Amino acid sequence: MVSEERLAAFINTFDTGNTGILYEIEQEAHKNYVPIIRREMQSLLRLLLAMKQPGTILEVGTAVGFSSLFMLFNNPQPCRIVTIENYHKRIPVARENFARAGKADVIELIEGDAQAVLKELSEPFDFIFMDAAKGQYLNFLPEVLRLLKEGGTLVSDNVLQEGDILESRYVVTRRNRTIHKRMREYLFELTHHPALITALLPVGDGITVSSKRRGEQI
Repeated sequence: MVSEERLAAFINTFDTGNTGILYEIEQEAHKNYVPIIRREMQSLLRLLLAMKQPGTILEVGTAVGFSSLFMLFNNPQPCRIVTIENYHKRIPVARENFARAGKADVIELIEGDAQAVLKELSEPFDFIFMDAAKGQYLNFLPEVLRLLKEGGTLVSDNVLQEGDILESRYVVTRRNRTIHKRMREYLFELTHHPALITALLPVGDGITVSSKRRGEQI
């Protein structure tokens, strides 16, 4: 049987990769050990953006701004992005990267705890990308669903937790048990929520893609 590593390596040989400023920021992130979206996730995001062509995007978890710029450059139509980040050391780096790319005018970076910031937002979004603290996804979900337009798409990254999610909570290290429990609850909510149609996919470290039904009450 083909190992997951070999399979991912084979699939990634077909990836067209990034160029220009995206490539530079990607390499800098790897050099500085900053986690950014994996190549498998990048490929899927390109496809989803091409299909949905969102006019407004909300990102929960900016890091150094790579994924914001990736979505902006790979969206076939002009769009506006609102992104939220709480880690003070990465915020100035993200702002600098947006300026380097000449996109500071169409990417709004909001500093602060996402749970508080989400409550203050009111505009509906066509596309929401969740890539923040994994133990908080469940807490963010009510506000995220409120902000997601009918017919809109919610993508959540890193939901398999390097395979830990498959294990019993007693096998997972004690410090990760709370995250393990909350992520399982989050996956249950996504797949059983009456307003969502959700697919859980073994791409990268696991992702979910959810579409918000039209006419459903949250």
